Amino acid sequence: MGALVEYSCLLARHALCDRNLAAAQQLQAHDKQVDQFYRQIEVDCVELLNHPPQGMQDLRHVSAFMQLIRDLERIGDYAKDIGEVAMRLFPYPAHPKSDEIRVMIDRCRSMVALSLVAVSDLNADVGLDIKIKDDAVDDDYERLYDTLVHADGMLTNIEVTVSLVLVIRYLERMADHATNVGRRIAYVVTGERR
Repeated sequence: MGALVEYSCLLARHALCDRNLAAAQQLQAHDKQVDQFYRQIEVDCVELLNHPPQGMQDLRHVSAFMQLIRDLERIGDYAKDIGEVAMRLFPYPAHPKSDEIRVMIDRCRSMVALSLVAVSDLNADVGLDIKIKDDAVDDDYERLYDTLVHADGMLTNIEVTVSLVLVIRYLERMADHATNVGRRIAYVVTGERR
């Protein structure tokens, strides 16, 4: 599931930044696969909660993983949403802020990748370090939002502006969900909420 979500983020980047129609279209199929994994893992976790294996004393792992997979599923949803916005933007020329939005996408992709490393290695330190990157994405969001909404209306197309505001909001939320994944892994490993 994690690999599919990570690849969905890459497809979203290709769709938006490289204006790749095939990548935008692939996101729909990827989202369906992510949703299937999400539902199956959720069922498996509920089964563990209802019938814990003998000797299993700490159910916080199951609970944390149920929340974690929801975060990953939401990241996949936002990647799909970016693909849909990208298709709406294809008829328009690239926006002057496209390079800055590309940097924001790359920051988010890095955070998703780190969150998956934290999961696979059960590494609390990596999980907690993701928050630092989230602060940079929050700064990107505020700066780009201010620039986009205060642009000269005569020089910009309103559909493009609204679409890009949606994209940066989706990216900001993806970063928040990646941060949540990291925090949940830290909780699984240390037993402490931070």
